[in-house]
Amino acid sequence: MSIVFSSLNHAQRVPLAAEIHSRPFLKLEAPTLLTHFAIMGEQEQQELLADLCGHFGVTAPAAGGKYFTHDFGRFRLKWELHTEFATFTFAETVANMPMPEEAFANMPARHLPEQWLLRLKGRVMVAAHVLLGRPGGKQQAFAESLQRLFQGAPLAGSQVMNGGEMWTDFAIHADGFSRFVICDAGMHEQQSGRLVQRVLEIETYRMMALLGLPMAQDATPELNEVESELATLAGALVEADGKVDDGTTEQTLLDRITHLAARIEKVSADTSYRFAASKAYFGLVNARIDELRELRIEGTPTVEEFMERRLAPAMKTCEAVAARQQALAGRIANSNDLLRTRVGIVQEAQNRKILQSMNKRAAQQLRLQQAVEGLSVAAISYYVVGLIGYTAKGAKVLGAGVNPELLMGVMVPVVAVGMWLGLRSMHKRLHHG
Repeated sequence: MSIVFSSLNHAQRVPLAAEIHSRPFLKLEAPTLLTHFAIMGEQEQQELLADLCGHFGVTAPAAGGKYFTHDFGRFRLKWELHTEFATFTFAETVANMPMPEEAFANMPARHLPEQWLLRLKGRVMVAAHVLLGRPGGKQQAFAESLQRLFQGAPLAGSQVMNGGEMWTDFAIHADGFSRFVICDAGMHEQQSGRLVQRVLEIETYRMMALLGLPMAQDATPELNEVESELATLAGALVEADGKVDDGTTEQTLLDRITHLAARIEKVSADTSYRFAASKAYFGLVNARIDELRELRIEGTPTVEEFMERRLAPAMKTCEAVAARQQALAGRIANSNDLLRTRVGIVQEAQNRKILQSMNKRAAQQLRLQQAVEGLSVAAISYYVVGLIGYTAKGAKVLGAGVNPELLMGVMVPVVAVGMWLGLRSMHKRLHHG
């Protein structure tokens, strides 16, 4: 039956069902030291993993995978491939509980080959050390070491997940790593791994969300220029209202506002994806903070308060710039429509003048034609009478008693009147038609 049911499955059923299990957390027990990297870029991530595995003589995963974990002996590796970055998390369990100062001097990063680390140049977005410890009876010494470690920097800390404590300053220290201290004060099995993963995700997504801030700051001067020029164009449009010209003013304004539309479209194209990504990452940060279930430690701001004070304003800036871009694009579109309407009105007036000129010219041609109709009647009559004369002369030669000159003289008024009446009849028929 299993074979039968497997043939009934949708092609995506199995991979979609496995998606929820694709990024399991590490199972950790205190004391454990961790080093975490978030490396930007979608290219060469598989090669970086393969080189690291090759250095330690471990078989690399097949190409196309998005998750890999392995015990290298001295440390364990958890690798995850995301849309814009990949994370490498190295975990080393130690026998004796170290003090924070000692722990951060002996993190798993010391086991990594220098040549491999050099390949990360310019691509590391997050580099963090984590101490997962259980102070036990050394609470006082642990607290003093913690203060010396962070050198009096303002800390964020709280009781988390009903059995743990977390401390950090969210700063990059002299060794190039940010530092997190997590105390296991009675957490249940598997809670430690989930807590560490949540903390590292908060740090990673926080940095990814902040990528939108420099773009917002860079876009602001351009938006200021566009907004100022749009105001100038609006003033010029008001001044041109009611003035009669050949449409040159409106066409010039239309060219300028079209240029503005192109500028704002370029800014939007350059920033829209980053702003949308920052908004999504910010939502993930807030979701991970909610999962910590923080309880305040008196006198210390919680992680949520720290992010609300530092990260939220940066995200508000990105949202404000994105909203400003949309508003400017709408205003430019409205001005563009108004100008095009005015240009259309001017063109209609010009077309009306052209039609009036054509009508006038046609009337002049008609009058000219009527003026020469008399000449036309005379010319046609002349040729018709000539034909009659030739006919009469031929008849006289044949013996008919016809006087050609007399006949031609008699026929001149008859033919002329007939031609004139014929032309008038033709004009009447054309007029009625």
